[in-house]
Amino acid sequence: MSSRLVLVIGDLFIPDRAIDIPAKFKKLLSPGKIGQILCLGNLTSPSVYTFLRNLAPDLQLVKGDFDIALSTPAAPTAYQTPGAPQSDAAFPIPTALSKVVTHGSLRIGFTHGDSIVPPGDPDALLIAARQMDVDVLCWGGTCKFEAYEMEGKFFVNPGSATGAASWNDETLGSDEEEDRNTPSFVLMDVQGDVLVLYVYQLKRDAEGVESVGVEKVSFRKGATGA
Repeated sequence: MSSRLVLVIGDLFIPDRAIDIPAKFKKLLSPGKIGQILCLGNLTSPSVYTFLRNLAPDLQLVKGDFDIALSTPAAPTAYQTPGAPQSDAAFPIPTALSKVVTHGSLRIGFTHGDSIVPPGDPDALLIAARQMDVDVLCWGGTCKFEAYEMEGKFFVNPGSATGAASWNDETLGSDEEEDRNTPSFVLMDVQGDVLVLYVYQLKRDAEGVESVGVEKVSFRKGATGA
């Protein structure tokens, strides 16, 4: 595999809560740059499944609370590859609630997070990470980006790539721009026992102009905190 960049993405909710992945994100997410995709659930759309499959052949899925079988075929969308067969009228609904992959010396676990109670609770996440015996735990469900270290483990929530609202979000239904979730996803670059996390967020200024901001966070396995 030419690239070992790992895309972590989830909670897209297309078309239920969002129309599309932001165009500026789709320009960044081009085939050939990503080695593996970890999708944390709530893919919800066959067309998005096709889009992700075209990005990287190694697409790992876990089940979100809204990943259910479709009762009617989906209409063709812009995600379809020109000339491709109409195979995205359905997609394999994942059944696994969590998975573990290994990159370098790091074990990376991922789950949607609807089984984490209370949602996003650090202590509950730490328990889940220990049960899965992982160094890094990625989770979703809150639709908001988070990344932090706790007791030698690294926790990452990529947020929602579409900025969709979560049912756990107190601002659900708000018309205030500043209260809406910021669209985001993350890329992981693992070299040995070091993980470099690149956080992509779609931000909008006071004039409504959108731009993609990128931040970098590093984690080293076994490093002692201050």
